[in-house]
Amino acid sequence: MIERRPVTNALQTLLATLTGYPVGKATVPLDTAGKPVPPPYTLLYSLDDTDADGTLADNNKAAIFDYQATFVSGPVPGQANSRGGLDQAEWLADRARRVLDRPADGSGGYLHPLTVPGVRCYHREARAAGGTSDPGDAIITTVIRFRLHLETST
Repeated sequence: MIERRPVTNALQTLLATLTGYPVGKATVPLDTAGKPVPPPYTLLYSLDDTDADGTLADNNKAAIFDYQATFVSGPVPGQANSRGGLDQAEWLADRARRVLDRPADGSGGYLHPLTVPGVRCYHREARAAGGTSDPGDAIITTVIRFRLHLETST
């Protein structure tokens, strides 16, 4: 069986690295003082999972985990009348979509590793799932749903 928590932590780290902004697990990320950070940031939610990959060879050593990443834009701190916008939210999503990048030399695997001890991610999918806006808060979001196909590597 593949444990969910280490995979979630690895995806959180990978998304933060690719976007250059904090990622909170189902909550607004906090700064080093424990206070909520202002946008932009990403919210990562665990969704569905299955402990089988549907193959005949599956010996409970594979899993498929689904996640939702919500990319939150917002006003620029210190700039009066600034607002979050679709450009900022889509920029974050485009950076995160690099989770799917393959090596330019055609070698196997993914360019950006998902580092989970004892687990290999052999297939990744991403699907845009819309977004929301709240003009009153000057916040715009866009959403990607990631599906990770995993197997134990030991």
